[in-house]
Amino acid sequence: MKHLSRFLVAGMLFFGISNAVAQDENNPWAFEIGMNAVDVFPVGTDNDGRIPGALRGDVFDEFFNANDHWNILPSVSRLTVSRYIGSGFVFTAAGSINRIKKLGDVNVRDLGLGLQDDFTYYAADGEIKYSFKNALNSKILDPYLGIGGGYTWVDEIGFGTANGLAGLKIWFTETIALNLQSTYKHAFEKDFGIKHFQHSAGIVFQFGGKDTDGDGIYDKDDECPTVAGLAEFNGCPDTDGDGIPDHLDECPYEAGLAEFNGCPDTDGDGIPDKDDECPTVAGLKTLKGCPDSDGDGIADHLDGCPNEAGPKANNGCPWPDRDGDGVLDKDDQCPDVPGTVANNGCPEVTTEVIKKLNEFSKTILFDLGKSTIRPESYAALQSIANVMNEYPSSKFHIEGHTDSSGSKKLNEKLSKERAASVMNYLTTIGLSSNRLTSEGYSFDRPIATNATAAGRQQNRRVEISLQK
Repeated sequence: MKHLSRFLVAGMLFFGISNAVAQDENNPWAFEIGMNAVDVFPVGTDNDGRIPGALRGDVFDEFFNANDHWNILPSVSRLTVSRYIGSGFVFTAAGSINRIKKLGDVNVRDLGLGLQDDFTYYAADGEIKYSFKNALNSKILDPYLGIGGGYTWVDEIGFGTANGLAGLKIWFTETIALNLQSTYKHAFEKDFGIKHFQHSAGIVFQFGGKDTDGDGIYDKDDECPTVAGLAEFNGCPDTDGDGIPDHLDECPYEAGLAEFNGCPDTDGDGIPDKDDECPTVAGLKTLKGCPDSDGDGIADHLDGCPNEAGPKANNGCPWPDRDGDGVLDKDDQCPDVPGTVANNGCPEVTTEVIKKLNEFSKTILFDLGKSTIRPESYAALQSIANVMNEYPSSKFHIEGHTDSSGSKKLNEKLSKERAASVMNYLTTIGLSSNRLTSEGYSFDRPIATNATAAGRQQNRRVEISLQK
């Protein structure tokens, strides 16, 4: 027991100066250097094998009586190599040496066999172990169970064994652990075998880590295991050098600010360039980083008049009023002629205008008994058209009237045809037909007596009125 304690202290001292890099499943290989103790006592009292039952106790009897029963070689006496094979299982190949001084409570030299020296002990074993470390969610304590087999030589006589084992690893770092293990070895050779327990203590070193991207950071600790990166960013790169790793950087190829997740803000308006439609000119957030010099809500680069406020419908420019009548061109039905607001920017037809039109219409002459306009009336009709064009939004009604000479039927026909003839002529010289209507009223609306020639002449007329 004294030698085992010394070995454990030496192992702890070694751990104290070790600076191995931490590894786990990414470090599948491990080796162990340690000591072992062989105990043939607590294995049962049956008279089988080379050790008489009288020299043994019941199973697990005085299992921890190291002073009386354990055989310990005071040096490194056990070496192992292990490989992690997945899902918590580890395969171990172990080799050990020892010297058997005690068989139970009896010294070998006191057996009366004439021996001058102790028995030599050699063993080669293979083990499959299952670790409960992950199941316990522990980073320090690592209990395990296992089975295996091997071959053991005692005093140069060999025999095969079936092994059952239990152990505990205590991890000081991710690569260094203290391993404590007890193994029961059941001998197959009934006459030459020796059933026994082999206890061991050793220091385990794991190695063989995986570093896919070769950046010196093992995959298990590397947040970007397939891309070479920096230790300060847990293995992730920072291409633009702005202190924000690429996988957290919304602009990994442009140095930027942490407040904008690694993106720059060239114009300093608080809007990162990637969201700024005007990244070199300070602007407003509501306009995606663009300025609005005239404050009309339209960004300067989209504003036809950036220094003069205007509506969006007119590309940011104020609406014009060409005729200066106070009605904007967009609402002015007569944008080039001054008018009134009440008449949508068009001039209003007054009684004076109607009077003027009828002064011209009085001079319109027709062939006798016909609706044909005589050429000398063309000038009067052009004057009528000119006046009407001054009121482009107004509609006019042309009335035909006769005297009482002749039949009612004939006068109705003649009055309608003459009114229509005037309307048609006006359309030929430029007036829109949808602004004109005509009707004949025969002799129903006289303005003078039909009893005199002078009166009848006044009743034969064409009048112009404003459409209702």
